[in-house]
Amino acid sequence: MKFVILDTETTGAQEQDRICQLAFIVASPQLVGTDIEETHEDLCKPPVPISYGAMAVHHITNEMVQKKPPCRDTKSFKRLKELNAANNIMVIQNAPFDLEMLKKEGFVSKMELIDTLRCLRHLYPELESHSLQFVRYAFGLYRSEAKEAKISGIKVDAHDALGDVIVLKTLLDLLLADHSVQELIELTKRPITYKSFNFGKYKGEDIVEVAKKDPGYLEWMLTDKGGEDSLDEDWRQTLEKALKIAENEAVWIFPFGKYKGQTIEEIASHDIGYLRWSLEKMDKLSDGMKRAIRKVLK
Repeated sequence: MKFVILDTETTGAQEQDRICQLAFIVASPQLVGTDIEETHEDLCKPPVPISYGAMAVHHITNEMVQKKPPCRDTKSFKRLKELNAANNIMVIQNAPFDLEMLKKEGFVSKMELIDTLRCLRHLYPELESHSLQFVRYAFGLYRSEAKEAKISGIKVDAHDALGDVIVLKTLLDLLLADHSVQELIELTKRPITYKSFNFGKYKGEDIVEVAKKDPGYLEWMLTDKGGEDSLDEDWRQTLEKALKIAENEAVWIFPFGKYKGQTIEEIASHDIGYLRWSLEKMDKLSDGMKRAIRKVLK
């Protein structure tokens, strides 16, 4: 079994985004942590230009890759294909992004997967950020990365693929100090339930408490109007679970019409006929709102 600890830098062209740098370390498991056996890194010429925004992050310019081979023709990519076996384990921070980039080059992983981002979110939910550079300082990884880099002859630069791989290697060693390989693989697969919002108008607030006082907001997020495509599976199941937990305590506020801003109970106290009418005539009512109205009408 080998660990293939990988990172890419890309063009930053959104849907057309492609790899312009591929780097990975091959490491073997030890009694404590891992030992580096191979390092691989190549710049490559993508089929689309590198955006200025991406250049500002990783400092790779179009001139630097002009005479480089395409990603799939690099030595690194060819070695990656040789390592692509079920007995090896790929380690990536935020794996879906890099795996999608590799898929565009014709590479589909057969390896088991450890996504360190998902592991961090499970194990350290209280952290302000789970980004690689944040945990580099929060966990003091920079203290050991210099030794690792010196042994391998690697320069550690933020947002350089090979530099980030060294940081990722030290993070893996830290996680393996308290957790088995199988635990980390299972954490990668397990859904994440978030406790509080880290974005939007309720940033920092407990999600279940928000579901109680403003369930319509969570339902809005779960619809097309809330940007369905922008919610990953973890956020969707988190919001759905919160709505279910808060169902009996939720305060439903009418989102539109002549009673906009009033709770269902307030409307029922002076115009219960409006609620009956809204169930029949208002197609825009959410499923949760309809269930709440039916409870009041019983």
